[in-house]
Amino acid sequence: MILHQLIDYETLRIIWWLLLGVLLIAFAVTDGFDLGTATLLPFVGKTDLERRVVINSIGPTWEGNQVWLILAGGAIFAAWPPLYAVSFSGFYLAMFAILFALILRPVGFKYRSKRDDATWRTAWDWALFVGGAVPSLIFGVAVGNVLQGVPFHFNDELRIFYEGTTLFELLNPFALLCGILSVAMLVMHGSAWLTLKTKGVVADRSRAYGKIAALATAVLFVLGGVALWAGIDGYHITSTVNPLGPSNPLAKTVAKVPGAWFDNYSSHHWMMLAPLLGIAGAAAAFVFMGARREIAAILATSLSIFGIIATVGLSMFPFILPSSVDPRSSLTVWDSSSSHMTLFIMLVVAVIFVPTVIAYTTWVYHVMWGKVDEKAIRDERGHAY
Repeated sequence: MILHQLIDYETLRIIWWLLLGVLLIAFAVTDGFDLGTATLLPFVGKTDLERRVVINSIGPTWEGNQVWLILAGGAIFAAWPPLYAVSFSGFYLAMFAILFALILRPVGFKYRSKRDDATWRTAWDWALFVGGAVPSLIFGVAVGNVLQGVPFHFNDELRIFYEGTTLFELLNPFALLCGILSVAMLVMHGSAWLTLKTKGVVADRSRAYGKIAALATAVLFVLGGVALWAGIDGYHITSTVNPLGPSNPLAKTVAKVPGAWFDNYSSHHWMMLAPLLGIAGAAAAFVFMGARREIAAILATSLSIFGIIATVGLSMFPFILPSSVDPRSSLTVWDSSSSHMTLFIMLVVAVIFVPTVIAYTTWVYHVMWGKVDEKAIRDERGHAY
C-alpha cells in the first residue's frame, strides 16, 4: 500500500480544515494581544515613558507571533487553492489595507524613539494605533462577509469570477458588527496582556479598558448570533456529497436557507461548547481582571477567542467560502482542497514543523517572562524601544 493512502482523502480534508482553524486561532491568541495592545497604546499610556512601557511589553515577541498568520496563508494557498484564489482576489483591497497597517507596526517600533521630539513620537504612537485597530476591524469585517456569502462564481471551466466592486460594499451593517466585535475581543485580550506585563497606572488603566472590552465582547457576540439567526440566510447542500471525490465545486447543488448556520448545533449538541466558551470566557475575563488575577484573565480571554472563532467554523461546516451570487459555486471542505498526495505531504511537513514553532515560541515566552516597568526602560539606555 502506498504510504499516503494510509489516511483516506476524507480524513485528510477534515484534518486540514482543523489545522487551518488551529492556525487562525493561534494567530488570534498570540498576535491578537499585540494588535489589542497597539490599539490601546494612546489611551493607557499618557506619558512618553508609559507608552514605551506598553510598546516594550510586546516588543520582544510580536514578530514571532506573526508566523501564525504566515502559516495560515501558506496553508490556504497549498491546501485550499480555490479559497486562496477567491479570497485574495475578491478581498484584495481589504488585504492591502491590512498589510499597509501591519507594515506601520515594525516601522513605528523602530523609528518612534529615534528622535526625542514629542510631535514625532505622538505621530508614531497613532501610527501604531492604526497598525493595531485597522487589522482587528478588517479581520472581523471579512468574517462577517464570509457568513453572508461572497459574490463570486465559477464558469463551466472552473474559472473564478468575482463580482464585487468596491471596498465599501464590504462595510455592510452585519460585517461592521463583526468588525467591532473583533476589535473589542482583541482589545480585551490586549488589556489582559498589559495587566500581566506592566505595573502601576498602565496596568490599572488597562484593567479598566479590559473590563469594558470584555462586556462589549460578550454583548456583541450575542447580538451577532441574533442578527445571524434573524436576518441572514445560511447555506445547505441539497445534493449527495462525496467526501472522497475530486475537487469540483460545481458537482453539487446548494440552497440558501434561513437559520441554516445553526443546523450543525441541532445535529451535534457538543458544538454548543464553542459559543458558550466565547461568552463565558469574556465574562470570566471581566471577573478576573477585577480580581487582579492576571494569568487567569489572559487564559479567559484566550478561551473566549477560541470559542468565538470556533463558533464560526463549526456553524459553517462543511462550507469554507459560500457564494452569494451562485450558491452552487460555494467552496466546501469536500470540493475545494488540493489532491490527496499534496495534503498528505503537507501533513508530514506540518507534523514536523508546527511542534517546532510551538516549542520555540514557548521558549521565547519563558525567556521573556516578567513585567516591564519604567525603571527597566530607563536602565536599558537606548536598547529598549
